[in-house]
Amino acid sequence: MVALVQPRLVNGPSGDSTLYLDFAFGQRAMLFDLGDIHALSPREVGRITHVFVSHLHMDHFAGFDRLLRLRLNTPGRIRLVGPPGLSEGVAHKLAAYRWNLLGDTSPDFALEALDWREGGFVAAALFRARDGFAGCPSMLPDLPPDLVWQEAGLVVEAVELDHGIPSLAFALQERLRVNVQKARLDEMGLAVGPWLSRAKERLRAGESGAVEGPDGQTLSLETLVQAGALQTADGQRIAYVTDAGWIEANRQRIRTIAQDADTLFIEAGFLDADREIANGRQHLTAAQAGSLAREAGARRAVPHHFSPRYETREEELTAEFEAAYRRSGEA
Repeated sequence: MVALVQPRLVNGPSGDSTLYLDFAFGQRAMLFDLGDIHALSPREVGRITHVFVSHLHMDHFAGFDRLLRLRLNTPGRIRLVGPPGLSEGVAHKLAAYRWNLLGDTSPDFALEALDWREGGFVAAALFRARDGFAGCPSMLPDLPPDLVWQEAGLVVEAVELDHGIPSLAFALQERLRVNVQKARLDEMGLAVGPWLSRAKERLRAGESGAVEGPDGQTLSLETLVQAGALQTADGQRIAYVTDAGWIEANRQRIRTIAQDADTLFIEAGFLDADREIANGRQHLTAAQAGSLAREAGARRAVPHHFSPRYETREEELTAEFEAAYRRSGEA
């Protein structure tokens, strides 16, 4: 089945950590982390609605200015979620510029920054272009303690890891995967069109009942599924882990957030021969990351965030990661 969300590392395994989550058949995208985003086209940046930031080290947040610059003159809202200090960091970023040319006639663009820590949200601020990004308190989302976003068809979960500072790991969980089978539609005499998007959205949200068809007719969602015109399967899970030390509390949380992931993106910054350096900088080695991916039961695992010290040795990191990920038995 075609997946609703198509993830890709913006900068490959060695550049700044940034995962682009492109929603197929929809005009939207999300980011896990906000490092360098120059590899994204303006059109791709224009699709971003949510940014989930692991922590505020530069290689995870340096793309903020480009995101702001490309979106400033376009109406809409971008929600940024990260650890405590994110909303303050956004305020300082915005305060570095002069906004005297903004006002009531400016495009109605806004940034909402939300601080989350284990247990729930602790701060929120809204920055509107028409107010010169002065900033004002925003309402804290009312979500279960392990969620940082929720909508009809999916949720985004988070856990807090220790990197010397809080570093968040995320997982996007799709409720239900829904694909259209055009051959069956043709047999039923139903034309494709916007009505299918509405039908898929309702199925992903767990709804039942009827939907209006292409010619205004009433179509049962159950009938469409039973006839094979709409095919359903378990929802996709995409997990993202970066910047965490090799301690038991982190290992437990990583296994939780990555459990049975369809795709896990996990940092594998150092060779295991350099694990003392990795431990000192509170990062994972490739072997450690591979073993965690295996223990979590991730169906596919992608190593990333390789240290620059291995600029010409990326294949060694990948090989070490794969050996640990594919190995049977305990590490």
